[in-house]
Amino acid sequence: MHADERNMGTQQQPVNASATQPSTPHGIDLLEHPLLNKGTAFTEDERTSLGLQGLLPPEVETLDEQAVRAYEAFGQKDTDLERHIYLRALQDTDEVLFYKLLLGHIEEMMPLVYTPVVARACEQFSHIYRRPRGLFISYPLRDSIPTMLRNRPNADVDVIVVTDGQRILGIGDQGAGGMGIPIGKLSLYTLIGGVRPERTLPILLDVGTDNPERLKDPEYLGWRHERVTGQPYFDFIDRFVDAVKRELPTTCLQWEDFATPHARPILERYRDELLTFNDDIQGTAAVTLGAILGAVSVSGRALRDQQIVFLGAGSAAMGVADYLRAAMVEDGLSEAEARSRFWVVDKDGLLHTGRTDLAPEQRVYAQPTERVAGFPRTSHGEIGLADVIGRVDAGILIGLSTVGGAFTEPIVREMARKVERPVIFPLSNPTSRSEAVPSDLIRWTDGRALVATGSPFAPVQYEGRQIPIAQCNNVYIFPAMGLATVASKTRRVTDGMMLAAARTLGEHSPAKKDPSGSLLPALTDVRAVARAIATAAGLEAQRAGIAPKTSPEELRDRVAASQWTPEYPRAARAA
Repeated sequence: MHADERNMGTQQQPVNASATQPSTPHGIDLLEHPLLNKGTAFTEDERTSLGLQGLLPPEVETLDEQAVRAYEAFGQKDTDLERHIYLRALQDTDEVLFYKLLLGHIEEMMPLVYTPVVARACEQFSHIYRRPRGLFISYPLRDSIPTMLRNRPNADVDVIVVTDGQRILGIGDQGAGGMGIPIGKLSLYTLIGGVRPERTLPILLDVGTDNPERLKDPEYLGWRHERVTGQPYFDFIDRFVDAVKRELPTTCLQWEDFATPHARPILERYRDELLTFNDDIQGTAAVTLGAILGAVSVSGRALRDQQIVFLGAGSAAMGVADYLRAAMVEDGLSEAEARSRFWVVDKDGLLHTGRTDLAPEQRVYAQPTERVAGFPRTSHGEIGLADVIGRVDAGILIGLSTVGGAFTEPIVREMARKVERPVIFPLSNPTSRSEAVPSDLIRWTDGRALVATGSPFAPVQYEGRQIPIAQCNNVYIFPAMGLATVASKTRRVTDGMMLAAARTLGEHSPAKKDPSGSLLPALTDVRAVARAIATAAGLEAQRAGIAPKTSPEELRDRVAASQWTPEYPRAARAA
């Protein structure tokens, strides 16, 4: 066994060390091991020593040659769901080749591995299921959670992504089908952050589903039961966290796609007990802040001077508002001044102090009733989005409502009448839930809008120029945060680290150098940006006293050394 195989159990890894194995499998067992399988790239010596002669075609290929053939097979699939299934099958067969293929075609394939196509894959999860990946921890087996964690495929885990499948993207409760989200998310931790694939663990907490289509589907693979709610639900989460703390105390645990009533309470309960964060709340907030920092540099109007309107008041929206408010305070505003800049509209209208239905995190942004006394109201007494835009000099409009088409032409034109460069971010996923289509936003604002979206959209052609549309995708943040936790050995993930990540992302906005450029870096540059973000987050962790001190140069070196690259290990030998 090579030295790079023996070193796999340590936290800091050479870039291309091979997977942890007590001994190298032989023959067909080796070909069925996705982390060790090299397929047609096994050399003649390896084929002889590892019992592979006759099990492979005689031609020995390079990884690059394999990637060309894999891309050809990928191109023969007719639908996005078929392409997703093909990529998942490749991941389960040869992980190095899977990541090599994705890295070479990142702009084309990332939407297929994750949003928006993963939404369809979650809906069809029970029908397209092929091979197990990750852990399903179901409520009926709640007394055996530590045992299930010990059944994980690999002992050493750097990052867990966990969901209960209740709020999957914009399509709601998918029960066990929600497993597609942690699988897809962790593939991006590896692709972009370089977190080693064998040190990631997707987990689905199966507490049932309230989706009638899933419950009546004879092929549904989850626990066929209505969702567990109330205190029994939180007790189950408690058991899970206790087991993680015992079994994997230094592992980063990311919460993903939990419903609003659960997401923030879970984060607040455990954020000071273990290395954890919620990507929907904190990751969405950081990437949105980063994109807005790029946009305001073009708009000529500082962030502290902006009036910001939100459509949507769920956990993601409140997380974005919190980070924007923190950035405004850092720019010199008082807390009260910063709060006064926010106008948040949900399904029941503008948040204001006269409403009695607001959660604590929503009350932070409730406008005083006397300030909105003269605003128009519906017959039900609500102040809608159009009314707010009509009365407020809003420079930034953010959608996290999952209401497709909610940013209508009259609303957008009224906003654009008051500001020179309106910043408009329809961020809801998937594409069908986007609050507006970028081409409409550009046309309705005479080409002046600065746009970022939640789902991928093609560049917009307008009056002889091509306007790039940034996808405000959490992929700019969470993989880098995973890399930061590995390289810096931080004990916690803090909002300060996320804000440092957002600032660094904003510094890398192409629009800062070219006002006609995208608000966010190209996906082809995202691995380099991830290293910069991971370094900034790690330095902030050191400043906060939750990570061992290093020099900035040493931390940058650790980040670079920790970022795995998809290449086959040196020629394997028989054990």
